[in-house]
Amino acid sequence: MTQAASQDLTARAGARPLDALRCDIGGPPELTGVVEAHLRLLGAHTTRQDGTGGSGRAVLGGGGFGPLEAEVLWADPMGPARDAVAAGATPGGPGPGPGSGPGSVHDETTAQAATGVMAVHGRRDGAPRGLGVDYTATAAGVLAVQGLLAGLVAEARGGTAGRVATSAVRAGLLAVSQYVAAEGADEGEAAPLAPGGPPFTSADGVVFELETLDPGAWAAFWRALGAPADALRAGWRPFQFRYATACAPFPEALHTTVRGADWGRIQAAAAASGAEVCALRTLAERAAEHDDAPPWTLTPYGPGGLVPHRQLPTPERPLAGITVLEAGRRIQAPLAAHLLRLLGADVVRVEPPGGDPLRGMPPACGGVSARWLALNRGKDAVEADIKSPSGRRRLRGLVADADVFLHNWAPGKAAQLALDAEDLARVNPGLVYAYTSGWAGRIDGAPMGTDFMVQARTAVGEAVRPADEPPAPSLMTLLDVLGGLLGAEAVLAGLLLRERAGGRGVRVDSSLLGAADVLVGPALARGARRPAGFRRPTATADGWVAPGDGCAAAVGAYDVRGLATADAVRLLASHGLRGAAVAADLGALFPGVLGRDGHGAPVVPDPWSFG
Repeated sequence: MTQAASQDLTARAGARPLDALRCDIGGPPELTGVVEAHLRLLGAHTTRQDGTGGSGRAVLGGGGFGPLEAEVLWADPMGPARDAVAAGATPGGPGPGPGSGPGSVHDETTAQAATGVMAVHGRRDGAPRGLGVDYTATAAGVLAVQGLLAGLVAEARGGTAGRVATSAVRAGLLAVSQYVAAEGADEGEAAPLAPGGPPFTSADGVVFELETLDPGAWAAFWRALGAPADALRAGWRPFQFRYATACAPFPEALHTTVRGADWGRIQAAAAASGAEVCALRTLAERAAEHDDAPPWTLTPYGPGGLVPHRQLPTPERPLAGITVLEAGRRIQAPLAAHLLRLLGADVVRVEPPGGDPLRGMPPACGGVSARWLALNRGKDAVEADIKSPSGRRRLRGLVADADVFLHNWAPGKAAQLALDAEDLARVNPGLVYAYTSGWAGRIDGAPMGTDFMVQARTAVGEAVRPADEPPAPSLMTLLDVLGGLLGAEAVLAGLLLRERAGGRGVRVDSSLLGAADVLVGPALARGARRPAGFRRPTATADGWVAPGDGCAAAVGAYDVRGLATADAVRLLASHGLRGAAVAADLGALFPGVLGRDGHGAPVVPDPWSFG
C-alpha cells in the first residue's frame, strides 16, 4: 500500500484515538501485520524494527501515555482459566499426548491443529481440515491491539498499565470455546455431529448458500422446488443448528433437488418463500468491488463533558469501573461484550421478557446452555420489552448510567425504536454507542447479514479452501467470532477516544463484512487461493498429524499411516521436520489449561495475560 493510500484509509476510519502516539513493531509479519495495520488506522505512527524471531512485539507510547508493550506469540504457557479458578473449579482431564500441547505450536498450521480449529472446521468433511487463511494469527493480532487499547484506557482513567501478552493458541481456543463447551456438556447435541452441509449447486453450476431463520420459509422454499416432504422436514434441524455444530448432515435428497433446478428458478423460489440465497463470489470478483474500507469507524458526537471514573483500574482489570449495556443476539455482540468483561468491565445484558431463549439451547451444563455460558457467563441481566414504550423507557434509564451500549440488531431496528445513537445521546451525551452489524451498509442489495452469507458474498468460501477443493464457506462461525473481536477492539478505541476528546460520546460501527475483509485481505493481495493440499493433515494409525507450514512436501516422503500420532510426530522431529497432532477431542485440549465454571461448563483461558 502506498503512503497516500494508507493516509486515505486512516482518514476513512474516522477519528483517531492514537494521534501523537508512536509504536515500534518487530517480529514475524504473520503475527504483527494486523497489529501494525490497526494501530496505524487508529492514528499511531508505526515503525517496523528488524527481527525475525518467533514472537512479535509492539511498544506503544507518546502523547502522555506509556510505554505499553504487547507481545504476540504462537504459543505461551497457560494455567487454568480465570473464571474457572474464581469458581473453585479444577482443570480438565488428561490431554491428547505428545505433539499436541502449546509447545508444539510454532506457526499457523500447528496452532490450528493443536487448538481444535482443524477438527471443528473439518466436521462437514468428516476429517480435520486446515483453514487456508491465517485465522489464529489474525485473531491474535486483534487481541494484542485490544490489550494495548485497554491499557491506554486504564492510564487515561488514572490507572497503570504495562505489558500484555497473547498468542495464536489463546486465539484459537477462544475461537472454538463454544464447541469446547458443548463437547463437555452434561447432555448430547440437539443435532447429530456428522459430515454434510451447504453450499448447494444448481443445475447450471451456480454454487450458493441458503439462509433463513424461519422454518416456514425453509419449508416453502423446498416445496417450491419439489423436494420430498420427508427430506425437507428432516433437514430443518441440522440446518438450524449448523452454527452450533459446524456441520449439517441433512438428506442428500435436498442436494439432488437443487441440482435439478437452474439458478433463476432457485432465486424465484427464495423470493417467493422469504428465504435468501447467495452465490459464492470468487476472490477476483471480491477484489473488483473492494472499497478498501476500514474494519470499523469511530464518529464522535455531542458536546463532551466530565467522564465519571467510578473505580480505579488495575493492570489485570483495565476496564474496572466501566459499565457495558449489551443487547446482543447469537455470537457477534455477546462475544464482544464477553471480552470487555474479561478486561474488567461490568456487563449487563438486556434480554426479552422471560430471558434469552438461547439460555436453553442444548447441550446444557447445570441446566444452562453450555454455548450460552461460553459467551455470557459472569454477565448480569435485566429484562425489557424494547417493543413497548415502558421497555424502551427502562432501557434509556439504564443507558443513562452506562459507558457503552452495544447491540447487533437488524438494520434499521434501532432507529425505528428511537434507540439509535442520536436518540440515546439525549440521555447520555458521553455514551460509546457500538453497533456490530452484518454489512455496515457498504454493499447494495446484500443478503441477510449472517456469518455464512457474508462468507459466501465476500469470497471467504474460496479463500479458506486450497486450490484442489471446491469453494465452501466454513461451517465454523469464523466471521461471527472475528467480528466479535473487532467489535470489542472498536469499543476500546471508542472509550479511549472519549477520554482524549473531553468526554464526547462516540459512535462505533463494526461488521462481519469488516471481519471478512481483514481475513481475506492477504488472499486478495496474492490474487489466488493457497496451493493444492495446503494445510491438509496426514492420517496416522490413530489420528492425524499436521505438518508445519513450509515442510508439508518433505513430510510427504514419510509414510506415517501405520504409526500412532505421537510416534509420527517424533519421527518427523527426528528428521528436523515440525508438526503437531491434530486435537480431535475438544474436551481434552491441553491438560491443566481448560477449567470448568460454576455450572460445570468447560472454560478456555483468558486471551491475554497482563504483567
